[in-house]
Amino acid sequence: MVALVVVAILVARARIDAAAKGYSDTQGAKVVQYTLTSRLLGRKLKEIAVIPPGGGSRPLLVLLHGRHDASPVAWLVPGKTGPESMLSNQVFAGLAQLGGRAPVVVFLNGGGHSYYHDRRDGPWASMILREAIPDAVRRFHTTAGRIAIGGESMGGYGALHIASLRPAEFCAVGGHSAALWLSAGQTAPGAFDDAADYAANDVYEAARRGAYDHLPVWIDGGTADPFRDADAAFVRLLRRQNVTVTYHVWPGGHTHAYWDSHMAAYLRFYASALATCGH
Repeated sequence: MVALVVVAILVARARIDAAAKGYSDTQGAKVVQYTLTSRLLGRKLKEIAVIPPGGGSRPLLVLLHGRHDASPVAWLVPGKTGPESMLSNQVFAGLAQLGGRAPVVVFLNGGGHSYYHDRRDGPWASMILREAIPDAVRRFHTTAGRIAIGGESMGGYGALHIASLRPAEFCAVGGHSAALWLSAGQTAPGAFDDAADYAANDVYEAARRGAYDHLPVWIDGGTADPFRDADAAFVRLLRRQNVTVTYHVWPGGHTHAYWDSHMAAYLRFYASALATCGH
């Protein structure tokens, strides 16, 4: 009886631990938590990397998380925040399916609501490009010139914006329920400093300038996603530019459950683009 009680306690603890982490099985991958000391922001940022099993040099996939703060915005997702909010069993299962093509994945920190662009409270896009990505390449010895970037919600906008700044440095970009707005007046409180900040970091204008013309782009979102119309408008603009776009609208809302259910498809897209990059 005592042995059964001990086993039950251990199982319960394991379940609690898995719920707290967001995953229970890494499928042989290694989770690395590390700290980036940002000179540009003047602060330390907690980052997470997932290293697939098997060794050898791998390409790099940068994934950016969604918004989290105390603002009563309808699409904020409760629960874990920051890079850890993107970890799930589906991430590890998707990487395992890729085998030797699986990239090193770094989940980079964008604070609560930076929207990953240079703004009054800090040069967030510059930090990602000049500090966080080069640090990850050095730290995890990833393959030179093989980098893709994507993100969920706020991170989806951030990935599209950052890729537009240096498109030649990326093999692909993805926006998963990307938080896009067609005008400054439609934006959520705190997403941009003001109308001028929106205009300076407008991904639609970047598309019109041809920033994505030579970059594979993925856009997806749920049928009940609040950004569905704005994302669709972005896709139409890209297609008018003859950009290669993969676009999906699947059942669901602006939730981690939606993103997790399609994580394997996201990872296949990035792995394929990374494998053929520069060929």
